[in-house]
Amino acid sequence: MSATIAHRNVRIDDIDIFYREAGPQDGPVLLLLHGFPSSSHMFRNLIPVLADKYHVVAPDFPGYGQSSVPSIDKFRYTFDNLTDVIERFTDRLGLSSYAMYLSDIGSSVGYRLAVKRPDRVTALVIQNGEAYLEGINQDFAKPLFAYWQDCSVANEKPLRDWLLTMEGTKWHYVHGARNPESISPDNWVIDQAYQDRPGNKEIQLFILYDARTNLESYAGWQSYFRAHQPPALIVWGQNDGIFTVEGARLYQRDLKDVEVHFFDTGHFALEEDLERIGPLIHDFLDRKVVANVRPIAR
Repeated sequence: MSATIAHRNVRIDDIDIFYREAGPQDGPVLLLLHGFPSSSHMFRNLIPVLADKYHVVAPDFPGYGQSSVPSIDKFRYTFDNLTDVIERFTDRLGLSSYAMYLSDIGSSVGYRLAVKRPDRVTALVIQNGEAYLEGINQDFAKPLFAYWQDCSVANEKPLRDWLLTMEGTKWHYVHGARNPESISPDNWVIDQAYQDRPGNKEIQLFILYDARTNLESYAGWQSYFRAHQPPALIVWGQNDGIFTVEGARLYQRDLKDVEVHFFDTGHFALEEDLERIGPLIHDFLDRKVVANVRPIAR
């Protein structure tokens, strides 16, 4: 737990990408891709658990955390474009192979990246990240489905007035948590401070609208699972109000080497169950990745 986390920036075209990095430079790489509405801040406590042996890298996507926040007229916030930025980020850092931790929108980026560069992916750690339509909580998604059908001001209103507010941001952390008082309010206060920057609501609405393309991509992601069979560890907050337990189990339909663990918590499972999830990830990577390490080109 004594690993020092470096906080760095790298320029990708006109965008500064902030990232946290720790662990031996020649160790197997674990790329941590964060969820909405957070940033690499969600991994602040997990990184030291893994950095004794693993080269851990956690970037903030454009529009999130400490990375650049170009306006929507300067950068199109599609998941394809976010994926392109992260791909160039891995190229710039010389990450020639990596396991990926995928959560929420991080899975939407990570699976696109895996389809583009399947040769690089050594393993998947999936934490409340979806690849199956049946795994989406339909009640939560109703406003999104309406927005995807018609991105009118009326359909935008419930997203702007709840999902992108402090109330909605806090909900992501405390809904389904067995002990909400154990979760630091710093999480949603920090996330909301980023959300409230000028122009960021428009960025998030752009991303939320583009999320409709994930549904069109699910079949391709599932084909990737079947064709390449990356070893996978699923660590899932079973009380998540966005992605269901059934969504976690569906991975077993397409992945042969998959281990599934459920936790009595919500969407941000690391907040309550880091002490159980961290060692599970470490053990999984020890068994599935270390024996197949490829050198990192620096």
